[in-house]
Amino acid sequence: MTIGVTLSSTAHQLDIDSTVQLAREAHDAGLRSAWFGQTFSYDSPLLAAIVGREVPGLQVGTSAIPIFGRHPLLVSSQAQTAQAATGGRYHLGLALGTRHLTEDGFGIPYERPIALLREFLTALRQLVETGAADFHGELLTATTPLPAAVPGAAPPVPLLVAAMGPQALRVTGELADGALPFLAGPRALAEHIVPALTAAAEAAGRPAPRVVALVPGVVTARAHADAVREKAAEMLALYEKIPSYQRVIALSGAERAAEVAVIGDEETVAAEVRRYREAGATEVVFTATDLGGEDDRRRTWKLLGELASGT
Repeated sequence: MTIGVTLSSTAHQLDIDSTVQLAREAHDAGLRSAWFGQTFSYDSPLLAAIVGREVPGLQVGTSAIPIFGRHPLLVSSQAQTAQAATGGRYHLGLALGTRHLTEDGFGIPYERPIALLREFLTALRQLVETGAADFHGELLTATTPLPAAVPGAAPPVPLLVAAMGPQALRVTGELADGALPFLAGPRALAEHIVPALTAAAEAAGRPAPRVVALVPGVVTARAHADAVREKAAEMLALYEKIPSYQRVIALSGAERAAEVAVIGDEETVAAEVRRYREAGATEVVFTATDLGGEDDRRRTWKLLGELASGT
């Protein structure tokens, strides 16, 4: 199993040099991948490209770019450039986004997200696999009167989607390489997400999809676990207002987002990572590993690196 961490998110952003240094620490700890959230500040594919070029051997990824307000031609250019810069170690994550950020931020209506996802992925796959597109959909058009292939961008960029609902999982299984579920515990993965995703991929004749589970988690002393969980509750409360996250939290057997977080000592966290693997996760990416402070972050990365290497 591949184990990684997020280095940049809406709640945690550093300057570029500090981010590169953290990526080196992650690589030295034995972690396999580093992921970067897309915000209204840093451009995630560019940040991933910089880090991936500075830290050879580390897989880098975006988790995830909302498709509203973007176009497949532009996203393909970003992704292929990152792929070329990192020597084939870049992974592109896409998301449906939210009505609030789409309509308030971009001033465009949040309408027919599943239909848009299907068309976006169809056009984008043509672009990353062939460097050309001739797609004319109901919601978007993507053609290439000029070449769209980036030299050195091989193999084709893996396409992942932050999909958790039934319709999004169906489209993801049919057209993408895997899913990036967040706040989906082992129960939600095993009973809902993995079966739906796998069935859709099989029906489309596609390979078994990747399941990259994004998990808020940190290793901390048992005496501090309650305090860290309170911080997690504050940080994750905003997701409890978003319908897709409300659903997946409930499917995980929880009422609050913080209940899905993995917080405890080494034995507790290692056991939870095993549960995710048994539930069908092919990769686990820990987020919010700094909730307990720097000492706990280092302690968390040490354990995750050991788990990644099988030691």
